[in-house]
Amino acid sequence: MQKTNNQSQKAETRWPLGLVVMGLIGGASLVFLLLGKNSSAPFLCGAWGSRPAGPATSLQLEAILHYATSTVVPQQSRGEISVTFDVLRSLGPADFLVFGLGRDSLMWASLNPRGRTLFLEEDPKWVQTVLKDAPALRAHTVRYRNQLSQADDLMHHFRSEPHCSPHKSFLRGNHKCRLALNMLANEVYDTEWDLIMIDAPRGYFPEAPGRMAAIYTAAVMARNRKKPGVTHVFLHDVDRRVEKMYAEAFLCKKHRVKAEGRLWHFEIPPAANMNTDFC
Repeated sequence: MQKTNNQSQKAETRWPLGLVVMGLIGGASLVFLLLGKNSSAPFLCGAWGSRPAGPATSLQLEAILHYATSTVVPQQSRGEISVTFDVLRSLGPADFLVFGLGRDSLMWASLNPRGRTLFLEEDPKWVQTVLKDAPALRAHTVRYRNQLSQADDLMHHFRSEPHCSPHKSFLRGNHKCRLALNMLANEVYDTEWDLIMIDAPRGYFPEAPGRMAAIYTAAVMARNRKKPGVTHVFLHDVDRRVEKMYAEAFLCKKHRVKAEGRLWHFEIPPAANMNTDFC
């Protein structure tokens, strides 16, 4: 869910007619394929399994119009998107936390009609840019304390700092554990999220924040869940060393239920005993 390289291009760039047509068809087709993937669960009718059907939400209609008239398509592949979509469809209206705000955010929010979808983004200017085009989205800015180049040092810090221990396992006000996102909006801490998507922050150059803290924070949230059921965590870009290393340390191979392309899906149960390790 990183910012696309296209944003730096001038708006007046002229696209060949063939590419424009392909973009329009591709964008609209992706949304319609996902919304109508299973005729027993027609999203455009607002149906969720056996729940009574209702009218399409304005956000869903906005998403269809947006992707049908845009040459920008989501960064994840259709197969990767479908993994999260299937869970959203099975749960019904859900609490969905997404690390990252991007060109696919309107799609994620529209696939969770009548649920709560909240985006966490590192760049305040980018938040303004996205919300200008999609004001119905809800997003908070996050300040990350670490850089990608510190990933190995942070793993050593985790093992030596008692406040990072799974036995402590708290986030709000946890200033001693450098992996804990300790200054998020209260809404983030007070909500027990059913799904957490980690597709940000940037993690492709040494000075970038990296996703170490996002992965650790998602694991702590899942362990602290009080509601019935598991927390579904989706991690993108698992072909990268740091994402893979931190996923195996905190999200755990035993909780991984699906792999599609560069996306891993974990189902993490609440910690029955807080004295247990992450993995």
